[in-house]
Amino acid sequence: MRIAIYTLGCKVNQYETQAMEQELAAQGHELVDFEQAADAYIINTCSVTAVSDKKSRQMIRRAKKRNPAAIIAACGCYVQTHTDEAKSLGIDLIGGTGQRMEFLHQLLTAAEERKTRVLVDDALHRHDFEILPAGGQHSRTRAMLKVEDGCRNFCTYCIIPFARGPVRSLPLEEAARQTEQLARQGYREVVVTGIEISSWGQDLPGEESLIDLLEAVSAAAGAMRVRLGSLEPRTITEEFCRRASALKNLCPHFHLSLQSGCDATLRRMNRRYDTARFTESACLLHRFFPDCALTTDLIVGFPGETEEEFSATLDFIRRCGFAQIHVFPYSVRPGTKAADMEQVPKNIKEERTARAGEVAAALHKKYLLSCVGKIVPVLFEQPGAPGFYTGHAPNYMEVSAPGENLHNCLRPVRITAVEGSVLKGEIAP
Repeated sequence: MRIAIYTLGCKVNQYETQAMEQELAAQGHELVDFEQAADAYIINTCSVTAVSDKKSRQMIRRAKKRNPAAIIAACGCYVQTHTDEAKSLGIDLIGGTGQRMEFLHQLLTAAEERKTRVLVDDALHRHDFEILPAGGQHSRTRAMLKVEDGCRNFCTYCIIPFARGPVRSLPLEEAARQTEQLARQGYREVVVTGIEISSWGQDLPGEESLIDLLEAVSAAAGAMRVRLGSLEPRTITEEFCRRASALKNLCPHFHLSLQSGCDATLRRMNRRYDTARFTESACLLHRFFPDCALTTDLIVGFPGETEEEFSATLDFIRRCGFAQIHVFPYSVRPGTKAADMEQVPKNIKEERTARAGEVAAALHKKYLLSCVGKIVPVLFEQPGAPGFYTGHAPNYMEVSAPGENLHNCLRPVRITAVEGSVLKGEIAP
């Protein structure tokens, strides 16, 4: 069959799509672009916000319109948490956030029977981690390694624990084996990802934690760079930093989830840290990784947020000196506790988002300027402007330098200027 897949949402969804692509290709199916005619369309959906739900529905309808005779299959968080609603969209196969290989098996059955099949379990009662192949079908530059699934934090704005279930971890030995395989396949960087990787190992016997996994992955990676996905601030301890700083292939880029720089707002969010603990984590990272990029996410206009609380957040992010901040206006997520709280008016959310964006842009610019004059190893990924190639430095800042045919090459680059959000440079001798 000719099969097209469209992926919405996080790196975990991207990883799981790549695993499905590998399995389908191994079975002899032809993978085509989602905009092309196909015999089957798979939409890997997201439900992190109501907007994500809407986009998921739009892509399902787009696939049906493109080829009414095709098999339409949907998996992921939206159809896991909105199964009844998904049934009304005329989907032939509805899968949830688990059993990816069984989902593909059922896809072939659905193609034969042409009747709706539903493969959705109760995520809150899952206990097993489904081991899927790492890597992808196309680029050999950067691979994702999913080491954890599920979350038990139950933040008041988030539906993901209900969509993904409790914490399940990929065994350390299997993570190392998959990393070695990725290195043999020619990848230059591996991204350790999951729904909440800071919780890795909590469901496994023994007392191993994320730093133990990171050491094993780093050893197995060899010359491959190792990059961490999003971290919970409480993961960052002095021991974690001391051991992590000894890993020569670990990228000095740390994404710490903040969401708010006000303690009262953090309590309403049911976050498990306060600004003092976050500051401790940031200081430790800057101490052990002096030139690291500290990045974060920020939710603006959370229910009940006052002007004083928002101002406290702005002051806090300035003090932390983030390299980059992803600013989001709060979006009501039906089914969560925050949806029933007193909402901030839309116009105020928009105004605060703009103000936070200005601070974030200034901090980003300051960090980029601090990189000028340094020589950094850049992993080149794709052509940029004519005569230029682009890639990423270890701190995950985008770099553009003159050159051709540099795909998957690692080269030292002297940073000479900042152009917008891109570092400009020249390949050093």
